[in-house]
Amino acid sequence: MKIISFNMNGIRAAHRKGFYDWVDAQGIDCICVQETKAQMNDGLKACLTLDGFEGYFADAQKKGYSGVGIFTKHAPVAVKTLIGHEVMDAEGRFIECTFPKFKLVSLYLPSGTSGPERQGIKMQMLDWFFKHYLQQTISDDLPCIICGDWNIAHTKNDLKNWRQNQDHSGFLPEERAWLDQVFFDSGWLDVYRTLYPEKTEYTWWSYRGQARKNNTGWRIDYQVASPHWRDAMVSASVAKEPIFSDHAPLIATYDLGCLRVINNGD
Repeated sequence: MKIISFNMNGIRAAHRKGFYDWVDAQGIDCICVQETKAQMNDGLKACLTLDGFEGYFADAQKKGYSGVGIFTKHAPVAVKTLIGHEVMDAEGRFIECTFPKFKLVSLYLPSGTSGPERQGIKMQMLDWFFKHYLQQTISDDLPCIICGDWNIAHTKNDLKNWRQNQDHSGFLPEERAWLDQVFFDSGWLDVYRTLYPEKTEYTWWSYRGQARKNNTGWRIDYQVASPHWRDAMVSASVAKEPIFSDHAPLIATYDLGCLRVINNGD
């Protein structure tokens, strides 16, 4: 099973740049997208269908802002677009599809770069999401993969200029400590880093300067898996070319036949 996570920075823009045609040749089962910046549930979905896939979306109330979705070749048995957090729901930051053997989430956590108020909202959201979703879901019998733009680089191996960014949103000590909780204390798996402990690849580059040309990037897009997937993770890669967005698609392959049976987090 092959899954893509991709922040589109606008689904219409990514479509114009050839993302749909590129996906066609990749043999993908599910595509988790973020920052659609579109009211997909107000009729736009019909204009942006992806051949062979069914699409499900959570839109932001504000037009042209945020929004997440999941394209899938496999029919889900349930779809959840509201998580119960006022800001996350209003901004279209979460969607969950439940399949017979696993759950798949597309997640778009906020940036705090616009100022202290937004950073405060980000930290509150992280705390809430950890307590009310991550801690509860990891103990479920049903395996789960959470794909998305988490807007945090975890370690100095996850961004080029880490020394200069220690006091910037996205690499703040409290944000990195939160990911420590997620990966080290709770047991969620950073799929890419679990497979490649020392490898350096980035998934986002600023449009400023020559960031992409110079590979001055950040790894802020993740596929995060419950412990059931530890033996089922086959490979992961970042598709840096062609360019569809300021982010690059993160592709991971899983072997469903190798899923662990875990009860109550044991």
